[in-house]
Amino acid sequence: MDRHTKNKELISALRMAMYDFSESSVRKELDKLFISEPVLRLCYPLGDKVGVDNYYMDVFAPLLRALPDLERRDTIVMAGPTKEGADWVGCCGYYTGTFSKAWLDIPPTGHQVAMRFHEFYRFEEERVTEVQTLWDIPEVMMQAGAWPMAPSLGREWQVPGPATQDGIIQGPYDESSSSATCQLIIDMLTAMQRHPSEGGPEVMEMKKFWHPKMNWYGPSGIGTGRGLEGFRNWHQIPFLAAMPDRGQFVDQITNHFFGDGDYVGVTGWPNMIQTMSDGGWMGIAPSGKRITLRSLDFWRLENGLIRENWVLVDLLDVYDQIGVDVFARTREFNKVRKGFDPETGVALK
Repeated sequence: MDRHTKNKELISALRMAMYDFSESSVRKELDKLFISEPVLRLCYPLGDKVGVDNYYMDVFAPLLRALPDLERRDTIVMAGPTKEGADWVGCCGYYTGTFSKAWLDIPPTGHQVAMRFHEFYRFEEERVTEVQTLWDIPEVMMQAGAWPMAPSLGREWQVPGPATQDGIIQGPYDESSSSATCQLIIDMLTAMQRHPSEGGPEVMEMKKFWHPKMNWYGPSGIGTGRGLEGFRNWHQIPFLAAMPDRGQFVDQITNHFFGDGDYVGVTGWPNMIQTMSDGGWMGIAPSGKRITLRSLDFWRLENGLIRENWVLVDLLDVYDQIGVDVFARTREFNKVRKGFDPETGVALK
């Protein structure tokens, strides 16, 4: 068995333990799969951590208390090497369960909720040494009626898995096709970065790379765009209008691409730097601040064109960098709701 297929097999035991989630089974699989002190790079406000015990107690234990019937559902599991020589497994899916108790001061609903995740695991000698994780926490806020920021331009919904239902990729690993798929994504991104510094939208050659029925599944707070027009209207035009210096600080960021058949993933922490300078973004007035963005993405090709693109960006970290405390606004926004202390605005546990 090739090592990339083996790595996906190794992570399947953890995925299954999180499907029928219990503390004992999940901690057992974490201890088996991870080195004792892995590097954990997590979305805001979870932060960076080291160590398996901290990973469970600070990250999953509070989520399990809030969703006592917690389960994990994966829609994409892919693996491959980066050009730098690192082996990664990328997982896309969502956590779901009954939102019974407050989590991160988000008020419980008593109903089922779903929170999208993109989780990337770096393997060395069949053990996980690093994790990069984005959870779509704003998605939970929206389902709880507690999102205190501007509404999304795109469509907010429960983002689906691949239309072809082949995202859990089986072995053996095909190096030739995976490398070609990965190169197409790199070529597409290179072309996209030519705009606006080198010309209008035509310099991006988008029809060369993107399927006419493409779906761009953005994070909650931005939403989904359908087709090139939807992608440009609901994400790209507002994004570039707010931060036109995108792509000019490539020497200060990292992007690590890996392919697996028709799928490509990219890691980077951060993988974008730009200045929020011109028209503002997501209802935020321009701050003039240079910010970093963490984005973990998946693409699926169909007949040589990109048909689907799953994108998560750590938007809460963006707000934090410009001095907006979304969680403080959530407490203010919801402090007279049942289940909150009206004096402090903190959700009752």
